[in-house]
Amino acid sequence: MDALEAWIDRQQGSSIEAMLLSVSPVALVKDRPGFGQSVRARRGAIVASPVLADWNPDPDYFFHWYRDSAIVVDALRLLHESGALGASALTHVADFIDFSLALQQLDGRALVAAPAWRQRVAADFTRFVRDDADLGGVHGGAVTAESRVNPDATLDISRWSRPQHDGPPLRALALLRWMAHLDPGAPCAPGAARLIRDDLAFTLANWQRPSFDIWEEELGLHYYTVRVAAAALHAGARWAQARGDALLAGAWRAEAAAAARALDGFWCAEQGYYRSRLLAGGARSSKELDIAVILGAIHAPMVPGHGIEDPRLQATLEHLEARFDADYAINHGRPSAHGPALGRYAGDVYFSGGAYYFSTLGAAEFCYRSARGAAAAAWKARGDAYLATVRAHTPASGALSEQFDQTTGAQTSARQLAWSHAAFLSSVAARRQLGAGH
Repeated sequence: MDALEAWIDRQQGSSIEAMLLSVSPVALVKDRPGFGQSVRARRGAIVASPVLADWNPDPDYFFHWYRDSAIVVDALRLLHESGALGASALTHVADFIDFSLALQQLDGRALVAAPAWRQRVAADFTRFVRDDADLGGVHGGAVTAESRVNPDATLDISRWSRPQHDGPPLRALALLRWMAHLDPGAPCAPGAARLIRDDLAFTLANWQRPSFDIWEEELGLHYYTVRVAAAALHAGARWAQARGDALLAGAWRAEAAAAARALDGFWCAEQGYYRSRLLAGGARSSKELDIAVILGAIHAPMVPGHGIEDPRLQATLEHLEARFDADYAINHGRPSAHGPALGRYAGDVYFSGGAYYFSTLGAAEFCYRSARGAAAAAWKARGDAYLATVRAHTPASGALSEQFDQTTGAQTSARQLAWSHAAFLSSVAARRQLGAGH
């Protein structure tokens, strides 16, 4: 066993343990005195980070993001399939389903009708709180367009970037993949089917509408969101067909094809990469070259006509490599066996604006998923180079934050980010599917 293999085995144990801290963290209570809140997580909630913080300097990530939670639920599936998690994984997904169904009952109009809670908000925090018009519009399908909720299954009252349309198709994809492991007679199976139908109905109605990107920064149409929508509708059509609902399957299949065709509109032949976003009025963004495109490819690989082998995706990764190789000091003079540490997009200013674990691990997974045919060995080696970089910037404890600084390599932003650990587990699962693991 070489050094990288040995590290993978150790890190897998650390990442499983750390990621599970974010799953149903019912012992944790988050006090937000500025907002007049005390939040105790409910079973089934998945928080982005279990480390309580107040932007001092670490960010407060004690929220259930639709996107992040779906990514973690999919990682739980991979652990269940590999045997690393047994019945506990089934319990976690059942709890997640129950929690997600409870969220559908949220109604911002109740907060507007009973505004006593506003009196508990500190005077200097009122500027961070949503107004009545915003909250009053959150009911029915609009609840699913929220970026995040509190892990006690209440609405997030803080101003944030909304709507977001990637969470529902990601959740549908995760649950569709889980369906093969759920006994049809299991108590959670009808709830899973209901969530899938509801999330795909939302996706059908909203994938063409502007929303905020996965970084929650710009409103527009986004490659990532359109891609996960296409994949979810495509997978949903096969599921509906197998259940004997040919009419629903046909509707979802047709819309999946339309979303897949729309991805071609993100290709920028002049620059030679997929633009991550299309903004209103044809405005250009400095964030067009964005790792979100590669993350979309690994989170939703099964898109008709836009598989992981798409040479335009490979060209996009090459542009990202060149950009961050030039921009990040930690990439200068790196060992030849190490890949470049990757961030989100050039000019990022969030915290250090540095490398992200899930960006670098996402590139590794992309390479492993691309490893086939005559070039398989080269793609695997390229994926291993990314993993070697992650290994070099992971402490002995196995802790993974959101970022590691582009100059010093020090971990920054949210600590023990569930997405970072899920990205490690997913990339290693893709590697082992090549027969390179145990």
